Amino acid sequence: MKVSLCTITFRHHLVSISDIAGFARRAGFDGIELWGAHARNLGPGEHAAWLSAQGLAVPMLSDYLPLDAEEDCFRRRIRELGELAQLWGAPRVRTFAGNRGSAATGAEERRFLTRRLREAAARFGDHGLRLLVETHPGTLADGLSSLLQLLDEAADPALRVNFDTLHVWEGGTDPLTAHDQLAGHIDYYHLKNVRRRADLAVFEPANVYAAAGRREGMTPLFEGIVDYPQFLRALPRHAEASLEWFGGNCHAVLSADLAAIRHLPDASRLRATG
Repeated sequence: MKVSLCTITFRHHLVSISDIAGFARRAGFDGIELWGAHARNLGPGEHAAWLSAQGLAVPMLSDYLPLDAEEDCFRRRIRELGELAQLWGAPRVRTFAGNRGSAATGAEERRFLTRRLREAAARFGDHGLRLLVETHPGTLADGLSSLLQLLDEAADPALRVNFDTLHVWEGGTDPLTAHDQLAGHIDYYHLKNVRRRADLAVFEPANVYAAAGRREGMTPLFEGIVDYPQFLRALPRHAEASLEWFGGNCHAVLSADLAAIRHLPDASRLRATG
């Protein structure tokens, strides 16, 4: 299994991409998942070849397509993200399926968002890229049934799933059960954990993106409510994932979580295969 870190972890830190890459290399990560806000503002010399020379890759560029924007704006953002992904050698672009939960989305709005996702996936696919919809509350991918419907209605070979394990559990489905039902659609994984269900609000965007937001309740991967040892052992050998840590003590927590993954029983299944 290839494991990367996310630059969004360092959204409130005064560190350079060189610093992050150096840490990732020393800790033993396979790559760096770039947050779109960071990818758009890095220097021209910092790109795929620069990272590759350090033994690192960019498995995914994570951003937010404005699915409800005017057509020109929407297509311009697709083009921009596609160019950024190619610059960094990232085969995937992550987005959210709208900004409203499935139960609050009317049939007409759902059809519109579905068409937009299908169009975006086709355009990315034309350039050899894949578009990943993330399992996330407050979107059309907030539950298994809605996500399966979305994948059927917006079907395109380039449209895949970023399986955020905690958010799948938050949506009311056992992650292993959801994993089985989404087989063939999952292209990437986000890994994070929480102390208890009552603490899930710490991952709401307004809190996560606030520099003074609450971090209590976020836990290292194997110390929270989701059973990650069981889940990770069930993943295929070729799986790729990112540790998505939003709390403090970033370097220590990420290093310890990666080491814990590498040292799981039957860890040979979880090591990068090149």
